[in-house]
Amino acid sequence: MSDEEQIGAVIDEMYAMISGPAGPRDWSRQRNSFLPEARQVRTWVDEQGRPEMKMMGLDDYAENTTPFFTTNNFYEIETARRIDVFGNMAHVWSNYEARTSLDDAEPERRGINSIQLFRHPEEGWKIISMIWDNER
Repeated sequence: MSDEEQIGAVIDEMYAMISGPAGPRDWSRQRNSFLPEARQVRTWVDEQGRPEMKMMGLDDYAENTTPFFTTNNFYEIETARRIDVFGNMAHVWSNYEARTSLDDAEPERRGINSIQLFRHPEEGWKIISMIWDNER
């Protein structure tokens, strides 16, 4: 597979891992996409219109999102992807729509993931950091 195909498979697995009907997620699948030291950063705007963020390691992310996933259907669907590769690093802009059902006429929200990957010598392409924001 080309670098772009390998990176695409990592991104596809990341979306598949978090998407599904209400219920537990298999957090062991994080190893398929992320390096153990990876960071994930959620951003938003607070009530006063100021930018906010929450930076999480893999365990922090699982702990933070488990209550939501346990009680909510959630499907994050990629709608566009741009991959740039330079040596052992890659950057992916991944546009998404979030839905409560795959049959929803309109998405609950849209946003973009900015994903950085490293070409690990034994494990191949893996996500080392990811930051996202929802469309406003």
